[in-house]
Amino acid sequence: MRSNPLRTSVIGSYPFPGWLELASVQLDRFGPDDLAELQEDAVTCALHDQLAAGLDVVTDGEQTRLDFNLSFYGHLEGIELESASPRRFGPPAHDQRGKHKVVAPLRAPRGLGVVEEFKRLGRIAAAAPHASRATLKASVPGPYTLSGRLLPEPGLGYADRWALTEALLPIVRAELEALVAAGCTEVSVDEPSMSCYAHREDPRRFVDIFNRTVETIAGRTRVCTHLCFGNYKARAIGPRRIAPMFPAFLDFKCDEMHVEMASREFAELELISRIADRCDVAVGIVDVKSYYLETPDEIARRVKHCLGSAPADRLVFAPDCGLSQTARWAAKRKLKAMCEGVEQVRKELGIPAA
Repeated sequence: MRSNPLRTSVIGSYPFPGWLELASVQLDRFGPDDLAELQEDAVTCALHDQLAAGLDVVTDGEQTRLDFNLSFYGHLEGIELESASPRRFGPPAHDQRGKHKVVAPLRAPRGLGVVEEFKRLGRIAAAAPHASRATLKASVPGPYTLSGRLLPEPGLGYADRWALTEALLPIVRAELEALVAAGCTEVSVDEPSMSCYAHREDPRRFVDIFNRTVETIAGRTRVCTHLCFGNYKARAIGPRRIAPMFPAFLDFKCDEMHVEMASREFAELELISRIADRCDVAVGIVDVKSYYLETPDEIARRVKHCLGSAPADRLVFAPDCGLSQTARWAAKRKLKAMCEGVEQVRKELGIPAA
C-alpha cells in the first residue's frame, strides 16, 4: 500500500501530561468511571498536540499504556508479574526493568487491549476539529520484543526466548486481525528488539517471525515497522548501525519501514535507497534523544538531503523513535517544526498536502 509523497507520521508513543504521571502512581484512588475519563482526557491531549502540529498520521500517543509494551503483560495469562525491579538506584538502564515469570501456558483470551485503544481514538477523533484529514494508526509490539521481558520455563515447553516468541506469535497475530476487523487502516508492528540484536542473531530468523506475524493482515491494511536501537531513558542498547540488518530485513512484509537517522547525524542515509526499492521508507528526521529544537528550515534541508537517496513518493518523515521519553513541551515544538519543514519542501516541489 503506497502513501502520499513526503508524508508526516509518528512512531506511536507521546509524552504523558504531568497530571497523568501523577495519577498513574495512585490509580487505586480512582473508580472505573474516573479511570475511563482519565484515559479519554489523556488521548484527547495527545491527539490535539499531534493535529496542532499538522501531522498526516496520528496515534493515541499510547496514553493508556505504562510504556510502549509494558502494559501488554497485564493482558497475558500464564505469567506472574514482577513485584520489584532488580535494580532501583543509579543511572537508568534496562536492568532496572525486571522480568515476569512464566507459570502456565501463555494465553490472552481477551486480547491485548489494542482494539479498545483504537476504538477510543476513533471516538475522540470523530469529535476533534481537523481530525478527518489525518490517518489513525495503531501500534502493537511484535512477539520477539514481547518475549524479552519473560523468563523461559522449560517445564512448560518454553525452553528459551525463541520458544516464548512462538507462543506469543499467534496472540499478536490475532490482535492484528481484530484491529483490521475494527477498521484500522494503518498499523505499526514494532520489533525494536530485532533491530537491537540483528548484529548477534540470525536476521533471517527475525524476518520469518515478522512475516508470519503479519501474514494474515498483509495487503488488508498498511503495515509499518520501526527499526530502533533502544530508547529507554533516551539511551540505546544496540549498536547504532542499520547495515547488519540488510539485506535480510528488506524481505519484511511491510509497506513502510522506519529508520533512526537524526540522532546519528544521518549516517548510512544512502541505505534508505535499498528500502525504497521495496517499500516506503520513513526517515527519523528529528532527534528524540536531544533537547536541541530543530527549526523548520533545518528540517527542510534534511528532507532535501533524503530526496537525494529516495524519491518523494517513497518518503515518510517522523521522529527518530516514540516521543514518550521526551518532555511534552519539546515534543510539541519538534513535531511542529517537522511538519512545517516538510510542508516547505512540498510547496517548493508542488506536492499537495497528504
